[in-house]
Amino acid sequence: MAVYFHEEDLPAGVLKPGIIAVDTETMGLITRRDRLCVVQISDGSGDEHLVRFGPNSTYDAPNLKAVLADPERLKLYHFARFDIAAIQHYLGVIAAPAFCTKIASKLVRTYTDRHGLKDLVRELMGKEISKQQQSSDWGGAELSEQQRDYAASDVRYLHGCYAILVERLARENRTAIAQACFDFLPARAALDLAGWENHDIFSHEAA
Repeated sequence: MAVYFHEEDLPAGVLKPGIIAVDTETMGLITRRDRLCVVQISDGSGDEHLVRFGPNSTYDAPNLKAVLADPERLKLYHFARFDIAAIQHYLGVIAAPAFCTKIASKLVRTYTDRHGLKDLVRELMGKEISKQQQSSDWGGAELSEQQRDYAASDVRYLHGCYAILVERLARENRTAIAQACFDFLPARAALDLAGWENHDIFSHEAA
């Protein structure tokens, strides 16, 4: 298992075909204000790839964009809504089709209100991940080893969680409703980017 660090783009041919796990690190939680700093990718083989973008980046990353926009590759996320919006806003591609482990967790782990990645990985995979670096400065000239390990850990276990959650969705007869949620994610991200991030357009109440 290794963590590979790249500047401004993903090298060609480093991922095997098939499902990939994806995550992002940004300067904050307001996508249009807080720039995209890192995209993490894993193909499930045990290695993670981190692509860092500098403060003056043009986000011209053809290899990374091709992988993210590939309609034949399923992308695994935890809280896909945020990552898809960040990727769409800065890289200009829609990173779908998607499977969101947070949504799947909410649909099948109804016995708990703990749907964060740390709790999900602990229960499903029996692994502990640290969230210490979650709120650190991702825009610095250098990323610390702790930051790199944290970023890598966010995609390290998504394939394993995915396999278990798919089984549980089927067991609870919730596969179809989950898929409908996943299919809506690009539209949900577009609504966030267009200014409806804090409004429920399906609500009867006026926004």
